[in-house]
Amino acid sequence: MTLMPSVSGQPIDPGTLSRALEIAGRLAGDAADVIIAKAGRGARPAARDSPFDWVTDTHRTLERHTRRVLAEHFPDIPVFGAETARVFGSVEAAEPTGPRWVVSAVDGNANFVAGVPWCAFSLAMLDGDVPLVGVVADPFRGQIYAAAQGRGMRANGIGVVLAEASSSAGAVVCTEFTRTGMWPGMAEFIGIAAAAHAGVRVLGCSALAITQVALGHASAAVLHGCPERDVAGAVTLAAEAGATVSRLRSPADAASSDGLLVASPGIASEVTRWWQATHS
Repeated sequence: MTLMPSVSGQPIDPGTLSRALEIAGRLAGDAADVIIAKAGRGARPAARDSPFDWVTDTHRTLERHTRRVLAEHFPDIPVFGAETARVFGSVEAAEPTGPRWVVSAVDGNANFVAGVPWCAFSLAMLDGDVPLVGVVADPFRGQIYAAAQGRGMRANGIGVVLAEASSSAGAVVCTEFTRTGMWPGMAEFIGIAAAAHAGVRVLGCSALAITQVALGHASAAVLHGCPERDVAGAVTLAAEAGATVSRLRSPADAASSDGLLVASPGIASEVTRWWQATHS
């Protein structure tokens, strides 16, 4: 997974940025309508390596629609998503260069198939590893979250600025399982968080987990092994709202990068220490 830092990269033409934000928001609205109409209603998941790593007909249809619209408006910018990974193999391990779109047409497919109202559409434009535009649709709450480099985050057009958490006591911390189950140290991390009087939640959608931090509903999100396409839009939101976004590194191997932390700045260091205690 490539992590997009919260610092600004090379400037982009303001007109291009505005147009990208507008079209991404429109695609998010389209996707939200389809997800609500189709969730839990005859979805046919394709078989994958993991029983919870599904790609449904709805996912494929939305991704292809997104590709068509983006190709019309931004013909020189490639689009990467689940279908790209399936056909060509993962491109996310390569060093990212130049502008690109990354899309997760339905993040939280297991919830979508079951009709659980906790899944999202995520779309981001990146330049290398720097976020330019990010949108996340939360269909079942009727929310479109959008952000652009240097322009802040908005929820249905209303500006969002993160209110900083000052204590982990009573905090909600989000995490997710990996494709194969619990991530290394996950059980220990939950125990450490509980001892600090924080509650860990696993809800089945990485994009919405990070978005809850951007909105101030959760104080932190700790994720492992997430495809870039699932988190890029939400990381853009969180960075623009004022959250801390960082790689999690093992004290035993400072060169390693094992996870992703998105947190209110006031508790980011403490949550990092919880994670490091399980990887020392």
